[in-house]
Amino acid sequence: MIKGSEKRTAEYPIDEIFLDRWSPRAMTGEPIAEEDLMVLFEAARWAPSSYNNQPWRMLYALRDSKHWAIFFDLMVEFNQNWAKDAGALVVFVSRTHFDFNGEPSVTHSFDTGAAWENLALQGWLKGLVVHGMQGFDYERARTELNVPDGFQVEAMAAIGKPADPATLSDDLQTKEAPSDRRKLEQTICEGPFCF
Repeated sequence: MIKGSEKRTAEYPIDEIFLDRWSPRAMTGEPIAEEDLMVLFEAARWAPSSYNNQPWRMLYALRDSKHWAIFFDLMVEFNQNWAKDAGALVVFVSRTHFDFNGEPSVTHSFDTGAAWENLALQGWLKGLVVHGMQGFDYERARTELNVPDGFQVEAMAAIGKPADPATLSDDLQTKEAPSDRRKLEQTICEGPFCF
């Protein structure tokens, strides 16, 4: 698997994992052992959250399981073209209210994003492809996965064992490289909004 740090350069000294991790699409189509997937979910479990509310929920389907077709059919055709070789599909959902008092949790999406990042980094450390996406039908996901009121469908991810990028279509092969980031100065402001 190509390391992101082979092409990326940080402006300040950070750990290599942040430069190495990226979102490939080439996967072998091999199943992922449920035990291996649980390691990723365990990493997600330890993410920080407001009031330790842990609003994230992760719904998943392993390749060739009875749930696979439901998850797979939620994706747009572009994502189906490459995610067909994933070993697992995950839908991230967040609880919109605090468990302890029922009040709205303004940071439920933010907190669930932290859980996603933990999962993605743990997957990378295990040598897996972990590719997040928004290209799926959110309303169908809510309905077909029985997501109740009080929860928000956030994102989806495909997880698999890495494959040679040559297994992808020609157009996807051109996208199979770590992307860069905008300059730090274009992202931060000391004081009020300055962009």
